[in-house]
Amino acid sequence: MEKPIEPDRVFLGGDLQPWKGRRLDVYSPIDVRTQEGFSPLRLGSLPRMTGRDALRALAAARKAFCGGRGAWPSLTLAGRIRRLEDFSARLAGLKEPVVRTLMWEIAKPRVELEAEFDRTIELIGRLIQAAVKRDRASRSLIRQKGIIGLVCDEPRGVALCAGPYNYPLFETFGLVVPALLAGNTVIIKPPRFGVLFFDFLLEPLASCFPPGTVHVLSGDGPAVLDPLLKIGGIDVFAFIGSKAVADRLTSLHPKRTRLRVLLGLGAKNAAVILPDADLETAVGECLLGALAFNGQRCAALKILFVHEAVRKPFLDRLAAETAKIRIGMPWAKGVRITPLADPVRMSYLRSLIDDAAGRGADVINENGGRSAGSLLCPAVLQPVTPRMRIYREEQFGPLVPIVDFRRMEEPVDYLRASSFGQQASVFGTDVRTLGPLIDAARAQVARVNLNAKCQRGPDVFPFTGKKDSARGDFSVSEIFGFFADRTVVAARDDGRGAALLKRYRAVSGRSGSGERNVS
Repeated sequence: MEKPIEPDRVFLGGDLQPWKGRRLDVYSPIDVRTQEGFSPLRLGSLPRMTGRDALRALAAARKAFCGGRGAWPSLTLAGRIRRLEDFSARLAGLKEPVVRTLMWEIAKPRVELEAEFDRTIELIGRLIQAAVKRDRASRSLIRQKGIIGLVCDEPRGVALCAGPYNYPLFETFGLVVPALLAGNTVIIKPPRFGVLFFDFLLEPLASCFPPGTVHVLSGDGPAVLDPLLKIGGIDVFAFIGSKAVADRLTSLHPKRTRLRVLLGLGAKNAAVILPDADLETAVGECLLGALAFNGQRCAALKILFVHEAVRKPFLDRLAAETAKIRIGMPWAKGVRITPLADPVRMSYLRSLIDDAAGRGADVINENGGRSAGSLLCPAVLQPVTPRMRIYREEQFGPLVPIVDFRRMEEPVDYLRASSFGQQASVFGTDVRTLGPLIDAARAQVARVNLNAKCQRGPDVFPFTGKKDSARGDFSVSEIFGFFADRTVVAARDDGRGAALLKRYRAVSGRSGSGERNVS
C-alpha cells in the first residue's frame, strides 16, 4: 500500500457529499514488522455511517425510483445498458488499485484477485446479454382463447445488496448489476472486510448513473442495515452471508410477504471417494476444493467421506500433497494458504481442532494446525466421527475433516441429515455404483460434481442450494427475474384491442413483430 486510504465522500441525499463524521479504522489481516514487533497494518479508515445516514440514503433511493417513474427506471433497457457498459469500462481501468487494495484487505492471493476482477467484467457482459435476451422474449404478443397480451418486466423498487468478504467484488456486483438492469435503485452494503476498494468506485458510480440510483453504505452492519429493514422501505433484499444474519434481518421487515429475498448462505459440501476412484484426480480436486483461499468459500469442500478400501492410499497421497502447498503472503507466486481474512476466526478454528483431537482425531499432515498471527497451516483431521463439532459445523477455514465409511448409506445419510444442501462431489469410475449415489445426492443438494470439486461456474449453470443453503438462483439466466415483477397488458383479441396493444407496444419502447399462439 502506497498510503492509507481515507475516503472523504459518501452518497447521501442522492449524490456524493463530503463526510465530516466519525470514522472506522481498517486494518489488514497481514502483520508487518515494526520497531515494537509485528502488528496489523493500518490500511486507512471508513466513514462510520449511522442509521440516520442509512435512512437518508433510503429516502433518496425511493425518491429516485419514484414509483417506477424516476429517471433510472424510466430508461429503456438500451439506455440502462449504455450506462452499465460505461461503468464497466471505467471499472476495467481500475484493476491495479482495486486488486492491490483487496490483497491487503482480505489477504487473498493476488492471482486469484486478478481472476476475480476479470471475471467480474465478464459477468457484467453476460448479465447484459441475458437481459437483452429476456427483453426480446417479452416483446412478443401472446394470443390464447380470444385474449392478446404483452408480458413485461417491471422493477420492484429499492434493492439492498450485501455481498461477502471472500468475493467482495464479484459477488457484490453479481447482485448489483441485475438489480440495476431491471430498473431498480440500489443500496450497496459492502462486507466487513474488503470495503476500502469501494473508494475507487464512488466517482464512476456517481458519473454513470442518475442521482439517487446507487448508494454505498459503510460502517457497522447492524447500525445501518437494521433501520433500513425495520422501516419497510426495502423491496428486494439480496444477501450472501450467514443464515443467522439473514434470519435476523429479514425478520425486521414489517411486511415480509412483500419483501423479495435472494439469499446465498452456508454450506457443508461433502466429497465421497469410492473404492474405484482415480486417486490422483480425487486428491487433486479435493485439495483444491478444500483449501483454495484457505477454504474461505461457500462452495469449498468441507468434509470428505473416504471408503475404507482406499483410505490408506488416499490419506498418504493427501498428506503428501498437502505438504507441497505453498503458505505465505498473497503477493507471492504460487501461494494458496494466506492469512485469514478474519483474524478473529482463528480461535474458532482452533476450537474445532481441539474438539476433534479430544474425541480421537489426529492431524495427519506435517505442521498441520500450526499458526503464526492470522496464518494457519492446513490441518487434515482423521478419523472424524459424528461426535465431533467439525462433522456438522461449517469451518470456513483450512481444515480438512476425513470420515471413514464402509456402506454407501453412510455418506447418503449424512447428506439427508445435514441442514445444508448446496453441492456435493463424487469420485468413482463405475456408473453402476455412481448412478445410485448421484441420484441420492441430487435429492439433497442443488449440484452434484462428478470427479470434480464443488464450484459455482460456469455462470450459466444454476447456482443455488436446498435446505438452509440458499433461497433463489444466482445464475446469469435466472437472477434477473428476482429483481423484476412480471406484469401483463391484455386485451380482447379483436381488431380494435389488438391494434391498440400493438400501438402501445410501439410507444412504450417494446416494439417488435413477434406474435405467439399458445395452445
